[in-house]
Amino acid sequence: MEKYQIWSRRIALAAFAFALLFQSASADDVVVLSEDNFEKEVGQDRGALVEFYAPWCGHCKKLAPEYEKLGSSFKKAKSVLIGKVDCDEHKSLCSKYGVSGYPTIQWFPKGSLEAKKYEGPRTAESLVEFVNTEGGTNVKIATVPSNVVVLTPENFNEVVLDEAKDVLVEFYAPWCGHCKSLAPTYEKVATAFKLEEDVVIANLDADKYRDLAEKYDVSGFPTLKFFPKGNKAGEDYGGGRDLDDFVAFINEKSGASRDGKGQLTSQAGIVESLDVLVKEFVAASDEEKKSVFTRLEEEVVKLKGSASRYGKIYLKAAKNYREKGSDYAKNEIQRLQRILDKSISPAKADELTLKKNILSTYAA
Repeated sequence: MEKYQIWSRRIALAAFAFALLFQSASADDVVVLSEDNFEKEVGQDRGALVEFYAPWCGHCKKLAPEYEKLGSSFKKAKSVLIGKVDCDEHKSLCSKYGVSGYPTIQWFPKGSLEAKKYEGPRTAESLVEFVNTEGGTNVKIATVPSNVVVLTPENFNEVVLDEAKDVLVEFYAPWCGHCKSLAPTYEKVATAFKLEEDVVIANLDADKYRDLAEKYDVSGFPTLKFFPKGNKAGEDYGGGRDLDDFVAFINEKSGASRDGKGQLTSQAGIVESLDVLVKEFVAASDEEKKSVFTRLEEEVVKLKGSASRYGKIYLKAAKNYREKGSDYAKNEIQRLQRILDKSISPAKADELTLKKNILSTYAA
């Protein structure tokens, strides 16, 4: 029997709804549709496949990873839109198009709001074939590389029991419906933390490797266990299963500072003990700054791991502050933000965000 606990937190829903006024594309490759943008996106100069779903619907959850794969496949196809409507949030819109059960999938030809209901299998392969036929396209299913580390008996100890890593493990079964529903969210968690060297998001086929599952008292699917640096016996993960829940948990346990998109938050790189000295440094006279800087150096020497790396940024900022004046931090923050606003690699964005966050303590 599958065991599954549902937590219904909807963190940042208001912010998300606000964002929809300005853009229809979600963080995934499926366009989020609502009363506000439906007729601006559907029935225009491209065909559209639309899933009408409900968040609580089991069949919708099962379809989710297949539908996201479909969205990824048609991401670059300008003549086809892959969209979805939350019928709990937009009841009148779903009623308008005759939706009475979930999920309902409908095809809207180019230039038309007259829908054709999709009645085929709910697999990415079948959906791609249907859209290609209706839309006159020749799209192949996208192969999306996964950031989830696949565990086996051969690598389990090496990965999970590494004392230098915080590891979250999902024990799943391929036939488990709840596991399939969790899969797209779990992939997003792995993607969010892919640049964190000491954080690993992994999974194990517990149906195939039953001895390992039994060793860790796995009796239902999915079972999530966290193996922090200091406790390789593992501990049950009992938090929510939304992306924000996982991200908050990993941040708290590992000391990381990521959001759901994998970007560093404004707290990334901040070291409280150094912040105290920075405030003193900024308020000190020119003569006193030298003494405070020496204390800052002494504190940085005590730091270990990633905090030690952040400490070096603090010291460089203090040195430039002394040499270039009190406007240095403000001007440098503005320069870094201009670069961040451009299209740069995630690793470069991390580097600049850390500098910007630390510099903000000098500009406060």
